[in-house]
Amino acid sequence: MSGGDDSLPGPDPFAIRTVAVIGAGVAGRSFALACVAAGFDVFLEDVMPANLRRAQEEYAGLEAVSAVPGSTGRLDLALTVEDAVRTADVVVDFVPDELESKLEIFCMVDRMAPPKTMLLTPSDALSITDLASCTYRGERCFAVRGGMVAGGAVRLVHPKQAAQVALIAVRDFLRALGGAVRVEEDADAPMLVRNSSLFAG
Repeated sequence: MSGGDDSLPGPDPFAIRTVAVIGAGVAGRSFALACVAAGFDVFLEDVMPANLRRAQEEYAGLEAVSAVPGSTGRLDLALTVEDAVRTADVVVDFVPDELESKLEIFCMVDRMAPPKTMLLTPSDALSITDLASCTYRGERCFAVRGGMVAGGAVRLVHPKQAAQVALIAVRDFLRALGGAVRVEEDADAPMLVRNSSLFAG
């Protein structure tokens, strides 16, 4: 399923409507506000109230300069991961790009989010096949390489057995943020793949 922008058919680009962003540091906050500006409803979680206050202030500024009142999405703040992911169509984490941190957040979200929820992680260092194998939703886990700056060119990396409908939805979500998206299968050699039955052909 590798290829450029047009390698997948393109259904409704708004299949994803509610986004949970885990981590309200500079990168997570910026991404959350970009999602809101593009019309998505966002639940932003962080354990540090100061980060959430800053996000709220920036959101108020975004509303004030909106060219069309009501054209932006909504930002809701969450103090727990469970509250953030409860109704999310996709969860995007902004934890450090290291195996222990990513596994912890993937397992937590896998336990707390609805079965339909997709997982998207910015990672230039880890195999998405490995991370996906540690969840019960391995076919709905994806990685973004090239950064998560709205409007930038990114690579959307998927495990071999990714669900096509989920892959299309995530691709279209990233495109709605103004970026160029190249879809490719994970080429990294997995080291974990604990639940290999999830990926059996």
